Parts: sequence; C-alpha cells; structure tokens
Amino acid sequence: MEKPLLAVIIPCFNEELCIRKTVEQLFVVFKSLIEKNKIQPESYIYLIDDGSVDSTWDIIRELHNENPLVKGQKFIRNYGNQKALIAGLEGVQVLGCDCVVSIDADLQQDEWAIEKFVDEYMNGYDIVSGIRNDRRTDSFLKKSTAIAFYKLMNLLGAKIPVNHSDYRLVSRRALEVMAKYPETGLFLRGFFHELGLKTAYVKFDVKPRMAGESKFNFIKLLELSLTGITSFSIVPLRIIAMLGFLMALFGFIVGIEAVFEKIFFNDAPNGMMTTIILLCVFGGIQLFCVGIIGEYVGQIFREVKDRPRYIKDEELK
Repeated sequence: MEKPLLAVIIPCFNEELCIRKTVEQLFVVFKSLIEKNKIQPESYIYLIDDGSVDSTWDIIRELHNENPLVKGQKFIRNYGNQKALIAGLEGVQVLGCDCVVSIDADLQQDEWAIEKFVDEYMNGYDIVSGIRNDRRTDSFLKKSTAIAFYKLMNLLGAKIPVNHSDYRLVSRRALEVMAKYPETGLFLRGFFHELGLKTAYVKFDVKPRMAGESKFNFIKLLELSLTGITSFSIVPLRIIAMLGFLMALFGFIVGIEAVFEKIFFNDAPNGMMTTIILLCVFGGIQLFCVGIIGEYVGQIFREVKDRPRYIKDEELK
C-alpha cells in the first residue's frame, strides 16, 4: 500500500485562543510523518468554524493565506460538534484524501498518536478509533457523567467503545459508505462502530487544555446521548412496552385482591394516601414514557423534514 494522503479535520467553536498553536503543532507532526515516509507531503488540515462569534474564522483565513495546506469552511451559524465533524468528513472527501483523522481544536488528545493511526491504516484497517487511557484530567462531575454516558449508551443498545470520543481515523472507503447515509441526526461514534468495516483501536493520553474552556458541557453530553440512543436503539421503546404490561398486570392483581376481600371478608380497601401515592408514581412513569416516545417522534420529525445538516457561509480550498 502506498503512503496515504492524510487529512486532519478540526471542528472549531470560539477557539481563537488555541487554534493557531494547534495548527502549528499538527504541522510539526506532519513534518515528522513525512520525514519517516509515512504520509504524502500534500497532506493537509481542514478546519470547520461552527458559527464562532470570536475571531476564529479570521485566524483560519490568515493561516490559509500563509499556507494553502490549511483549508476549511465556515457555517452561517452554530450547528453543533457532530454536524461540524460531518461537514469536515464530507469536505475532505470532495477535496480528496486516502484517510482522515478528526481531532479536537484544544489538542487535549495526544496528536502524536496520529502516527499510530496511520500505521494501523497501513495495516489494512478502515477505521481506527482512539481510546483514552484514563480521565485524570477531568473534573469529578465530567468524569462521572462521561462514565454514565458510556454505560447508558451500551446498556440501551447504542454500542460504542468506552472512553472513545471522536478522535479517530477513517479511510476513503468508510467516507464513501458514510455518503450513503443521508440522515440528519447521524451519530458518528455509533455509526462508525456499527459499520462492520475492519476496525483497530489505539490508546492515547489526554493533556490539559492549552487555552480557553471546553465547549462540551453536561447539557451537550445529554443531547448527544439522546441522539445516539434514538438513532441506534429501540430498547427504550421495548422497556416502555414492558412497563406498560407490568403496570396493567399490577392493576389487575390489585383489582382481584379488592374483589376477593369484598366477597370473603366484606372489607373494602381504603386509604386515600395510598391511592394518591399510586397515582403519582404511575402518573410519573407514564409521563416519563411519553417523554421517551416524544424523543423518537422528534427524531422522526427532524428526519422527515429533510432539511440540510448545515449551511456553509464560506469555504477555503
């Protein structure tokens, strides 16, 4: 296999404090890989400005003017990290590449692991997923919610490797397969894991963020998990069906007991507080189930409208 033309995509949202240093450091990695004859000299970086309100796009434009191997596009507004990643993958497929690595703009993920990604690609793997070694750099809240996220996703049927984010390499073949999936709410972590293409895993360390603050908070993690679950699993709907059956069975048993007591003991059941508690409990369960069904209906609603995933404002090729 010939050495590949590598593209690195970076989703950016208000990253003016670190984007220049990130690009400079990635070109250091590129230089090392080129000297080792592992990638082509024309390998490039593709940045996606996800509706930043700071000077992120101005810096990207300056970097492009300084070096044409820095390319990118700008959204007309913020669409979210997943849409930015999809835009990057679609963008480099049009520009042309043999494989593409996605990495965060803060460069917390070890950029030198890209060499291991490329090595696995040369070994014949179409997807190489990065798995972080630990979560020592995370706060207690972020660590707890992340662990809960992976456990919940796998429990409900959206199978993704634990501690895998969106640091991965995918081949041109995988990009061609992705182009056949037009759905709006494409959950990339679940999608690439479910494809069935030959997959390898590379472990890497996570560094402290070089500047600025993380844009991935608890709310966004919750939105991402809901998208992943509703996109790849119907387990919650089956749980609702089972809950409905159990609630009906419970009601039937309680009814039989009431009739039995009335006939044989002439004693009608009483207890207003018990009735209120049961109404609140079962009413809450019903509302929770309706909410889950609503998430699936909302997902269908977004898909049937067939709106574009994102709209480009400007592109630098």
